[in-house]
Amino acid sequence: MGIIDAQGVPLALHTCSASPHEATLVEPTLASRALPELPEKLIGDKAYDSDPLDKNLLEKFGVEMIAPHKSNRKKPATQDGRKLRRYVRRWKVERFFA
Repeated sequence: MGIIDAQGVPLALHTCSASPHEATLVEPTLASRALPELPEKLIGDKAYDSDPLDKNLLEKFGVEMIAPHKSNRKKPATQDGRKLRRYVRRWKVERFFA
């Protein structure tokens, strides 16, 4: 798993086996970052749509997770369209791994 900044520069990388879910790797990746400061917001895909993950990241690290909601979400939406406009920049992460 990797975290990059807006210019595509890697901030944190964490390797693990393929079996754990991606959402469980966010905290260890943030903990293994190269820089002392944390990003204010993280942008993830639908796999990161998790209220407990959002809460943990905000409480432990002060980081806001921006991820579109899954289509089968049972709870009310927690993100509006203004925050999700940042999601269009997620292609930089995909390009980094390609």
